[in-house]
Amino acid sequence: MARTVIVVIDGFGVGAMPDAGALRPGDLDADTCGHVLDHARAAFGRPLRLPVLGALGLGLVHPHRDLARSTRLPVSVGRAALGYPGADTFAGHQTMMGADFSRVTVARLADHLDEVTEALTAAGHRAERLDGEPLLLVDGAVLVHDNLEADPGINWNASGRLEDLPFDGPGGILAVARTVRSVAPVARVIAVGGHADGPLGSFVRRGDGDTVGLDTPATGFYRNGGLEVQHLGAPLDHTRQLPGLAARAGIPVALVGKAADILVCEQADRRPAVATADVLTYTLDAVRAGGDALVVANVQETDLAGHQQDAGRYGQVLEQVDAGLAGLLALLTDPGDRLIVTGDHGNDPSIGHAHHTREYVPVLIHRPDGAGVELLPDARSLADVGATAARSLALSARDLAAGTPLVADGRRGEPHSADSRRERTIPGP
Repeated sequence: MARTVIVVIDGFGVGAMPDAGALRPGDLDADTCGHVLDHARAAFGRPLRLPVLGALGLGLVHPHRDLARSTRLPVSVGRAALGYPGADTFAGHQTMMGADFSRVTVARLADHLDEVTEALTAAGHRAERLDGEPLLLVDGAVLVHDNLEADPGINWNASGRLEDLPFDGPGGILAVARTVRSVAPVARVIAVGGHADGPLGSFVRRGDGDTVGLDTPATGFYRNGGLEVQHLGAPLDHTRQLPGLAARAGIPVALVGKAADILVCEQADRRPAVATADVLTYTLDAVRAGGDALVVANVQETDLAGHQQDAGRYGQVLEQVDAGLAGLLALLTDPGDRLIVTGDHGNDPSIGHAHHTREYVPVLIHRPDGAGVELLPDARSLADVGATAARSLALSARDLAAGTPLVADGRRGEPHSADSRRERTIPGP
């Protein structure tokens, strides 16, 4: 039996990457983990209670007075660079599952207006700039614009009022978004339909990095009910990602929390959830089912606390996650089992803005059949995490579009001795 569980603590960074200050110089000081720990000691009068994360080696990756500096558990520990542009949950998870994001770029709509306009015109739409600004009004009703809720250039939106046109169907908001997606170089094009408090043009504003877009929260979309959203990701070969690879090998796949919304695997058991208690319950249930398993779970409430710049809430969610990890460790005791705890980007709640921060993330791997502690070299990409998980399931990491298994001696492309079982033969997609 081989069970591999990947728990992604959304927005859990362990220090700024060297290029973190390219957009905001202050982000070079980002340290989600350290700043949340420091805040807890000041605000609560005590350290955060994170015994399991400490035992998994978090203090070895991110030394801090409130984290254990040693562990008796058999773990492999290190940190990973993101391996994709910007700092984004969708791109982070796709990369982690083995996607090749080398063709995805960070781009403002202003730099691609001509090709987007041409594609929309060819599809039978009427597209024009709104009041001379670098965004497009399509068919007099849909705004195509920079997404102002993520870092500049990560995502574009196609937004419309449901009073003016339908979300789906010919000529609807989603159809416009799909046409934009066909030429967009960014990670996501997001189709958004809702009920606004007035004309969308009155909610247009400038964002960071010379972006221009719709202030979606100000429109009333989120509070007026009836919101419809669909995320159109960059074209990816999902058959060369970890969930598809596992499913074709006959391994049951469970996607929990936000992972159920953004990862593609037709055979997967999907358990979407936002509440951390639900995410942990569904994850434990998937492990208790018995037999081989790949479980990918996303804890979203840490990221939400980061966006709200609420370090206290962030710390409380971390303590809740730590308690859930204790339950997973109690279940994952067989020699082939692996628990991998990581992040997808940073979201430092004390940095002074509500955006993600471009940070390294921890890679904490519990190996019941291991001997002692292995210190891993920095992974070049989150794709290396997915490749390591593939190896733990006796799958060939070479079948992923990107990623190389991590090993303790600094070499790459060779399996851990504990994971050198015969690889499974997997049929093609």
